[in-house]
Amino acid sequence: MFNIVLFEPEIPQNTGNIGRTCVATGTKLHLIGPMGFRIDEKSVKRAGMDYWKDLDVTEYDGYEDFLKRNPNAKIYFATTKAKHIYSDVSFEDDCYIMFGKESAGIPEEILVENPDTCMRIPMNENIRSLNLSNSVAIVLYEALRQHHFAGMQTEGELHRLHW
Repeated sequence: MFNIVLFEPEIPQNTGNIGRTCVATGTKLHLIGPMGFRIDEKSVKRAGMDYWKDLDVTEYDGYEDFLKRNPNAKIYFATTKAKHIYSDVSFEDDCYIMFGKESAGIPEEILVENPDTCMRIPMNENIRSLNLSNSVAIVLYEALRQHHFAGMQTEGELHRLHW
C-alpha cells in the first residue's frame, strides 16, 4: 500500500479528486493542516463522490505532528524544484509521497533537508505547475506500475461486445 500526503491543501475539489483516486487504488490519504477548507465541506465530498466514505484518511495538525505520528516513514517529496524525475524513483511499498499546497508547494525548508528524495514531473519551463490532483495521479500510478498494480483489477469485460 502507498500513502499520499497533502501538505496544507487549499482547494477542496482537488482533495476530493485525490481522495477518490486513493480509494480506487487502495492508497491511504494523509492531510497535513492547516487546510484551506473543512473536510466536511460539500465540495470535497462532491469531488470524491460517494467514495469518500470508503477513504482511509488521517488528518494532522501540522508537519511536526505528521512526522511524530509516522516515525521512520520513507517520504518522497513532489516539487518543481527537484533534480530527480519521478519515473527514476524506485518507490518502496508503504512509502509516503508528499505534495505541497496549490499556491506554494512544499516549504523549501523541508525540501533542503531531503534533497535525495525530492522528485519532479517534467514539463515545459514556461509553466509553473500542474494541477495537484493530476500530479498525484501521475506519480501514484507510476508507483503502482512499479509494483505491477498488485491487488488491482487489470482486466475487464466489454458491456455489449466481446473481444
